[in-house]
Amino acid sequence: MSNSAIVTGGAGFIGSHLVDALVADGYAVTVVDDLSSGDARRVAEQATLRELDIVDGGALDAVIQEVRPNAIFHLAAQASVVASVEDPGRDCEVNVKGTLNVVQSAGRVEAPVVFTSTGGALYGDDAPMPTPEDRIPEPLSPYGASKWAAEAYVKTWALSSGISHAVCRLGNVYGPRQNPHGEAGVVAIFAHHLHTGHAPTLYGHGKPTRDYVYVADVVSALRAASGRSGTYNVATGVETDVIALWNELRALAGSDLEPQLADLRPGELKHSCLDTSRAERELGWRAEVAIEQGLKLTYDALLEDFERV
Repeated sequence: MSNSAIVTGGAGFIGSHLVDALVADGYAVTVVDDLSSGDARRVAEQATLRELDIVDGGALDAVIQEVRPNAIFHLAAQASVVASVEDPGRDCEVNVKGTLNVVQSAGRVEAPVVFTSTGGALYGDDAPMPTPEDRIPEPLSPYGASKWAAEAYVKTWALSSGISHAVCRLGNVYGPRQNPHGEAGVVAIFAHHLHTGHAPTLYGHGKPTRDYVYVADVVSALRAASGRSGTYNVATGVETDVIALWNELRALAGSDLEPQLADLRPGELKHSCLDTSRAERELGWRAEVAIEQGLKLTYDALLEDFERV
């Protein structure tokens, strides 16, 4: 019997890369995505796309019962910090109730779940750097709060069912296919500004730091976590400030475009950097792609996308 997997959010940026990797390894992959932010064109031809909202527990359960997967990767989410501040109810519905629906249905077919949570938005501004997983979260935004609540459901269902569910807390993921029109993908946003020649706004005056991790490294971490129980930071352990990121991309573009500077927006962190030693120790995983290499791969791929539009 061949391996089968369900990827919620599989038409999204990270999800579509994960689907590609699973398909390449011979998995029969079913993608569950409502296409609110995903793009059906990103989904590998060999995968099956089921268009539905994870908040619809009945529809989700029907798909999981039908597929009876060996593994579920739960990436579908309301992923915007700004949108979570504007509409915390919808953020809670998707990220908490949607995740509860996933783990309940997974339990009925005894499938392990890997849940993608957030590293930066969860820990708050007073966390030690780099931040370990046992730091008690102090989220600054409804988005961070909803991801923490969802984590609790994943862990509770793992403990009560004995099924190995894993939580992966991601750093700031970047790479090809990232959408330049959201607020989360700063690398894609900057690349698009360089392409169009319009100055970007650097919030926090370019000083905030983030732990940027390349999408291929995230995919390998999610796969390593499947069938394991635990919470794992997935990042590089390296802090990069926004102005340095901008300057690196600007050099790749051969541009002298000057950014505009502004204060941080509500709910946004000043600093984020994750301790990845647990993932290294327990999963045998570590990020392989240095930021200079990852930014070049990303910029070249995004430029092709922009010129195609």
